[in-house]
Amino acid sequence: MGTLGRAIYSVGFWIRETGQALDRLGCRLQGNYYFQEQLSRHRTLMNVFDKAPAVDKDAFVAPSASIIGNVHVGRGSSIWYGCVLRGDVNSISVGSGTNIQDNSLVHVAKSNLSGKVLPTIIGDNVTVGHSAVLHGCTVEDEAFVGAGATLLDGVCVEKNAMVAAGALVRQNTRIPCGEVWGGNPAKFLRKLTEEEKSFISQSSLNYANLAQVHAAENAKGFDEIEFEKVLRKKFARRDEEYDSMLGVVRETPPELILSNNIMPDKMPKAA
Repeated sequence: MGTLGRAIYSVGFWIRETGQALDRLGCRLQGNYYFQEQLSRHRTLMNVFDKAPAVDKDAFVAPSASIIGNVHVGRGSSIWYGCVLRGDVNSISVGSGTNIQDNSLVHVAKSNLSGKVLPTIIGDNVTVGHSAVLHGCTVEDEAFVGAGATLLDGVCVEKNAMVAAGALVRQNTRIPCGEVWGGNPAKFLRKLTEEEKSFISQSSLNYANLAQVHAAENAKGFDEIEFEKVLRKKFARRDEEYDSMLGVVRETPPELILSNNIMPDKMPKAA
């Protein structure tokens, strides 16, 4: 850094120091009523050098999720709160209508004991349960990975297969179509029932609808949120029995009504 560069750096440093000093002074003057805003370095979408996430405009990514590097998320998919999809040393592909639930981790393999370079590929209409770990594996369309399950390098879960909650699937294991595997290490348990196959299809549809509700809620501005708080406070005090005695009908504002499309009992039957 030359003389001019050092001078510019020093000026910038003193300006920032002055701003911080003024902020501290203002906080002291406000006494017990001050609010100190903390800077969060969290980024929902983050590049790694030239590798940038590609997320479809109709996908939902929760604000506390992290999608890093070479990651593709397809139409109508949802990445829920606390999830991390880290495509730094290889690629991650998530199809359409897939849901990856809260606190799940998806990573990739640059190298392993078999010497293979393995991306992570997740197909369409897949459900990945809470706190699952997927590492350098393939999950085909309409498969189901239970909560807390771990899929290691080279695992392939075929279409309409199910990994039970908490299972540990060892490297290079293939789980055939229509089978349920569970345990540590995971092994074949039984065949899927027709009800379970319908449940897998319904699960992806339910989460796609629920994601729309969360996306709308996260997109609300400060004024909308405060207005709804006032409405909820007002209608929390409503006495329906007293209103009926007076013959008064108070309709719930549409802002406080949960959308019908996320209620399981009102959903159309899976084909």
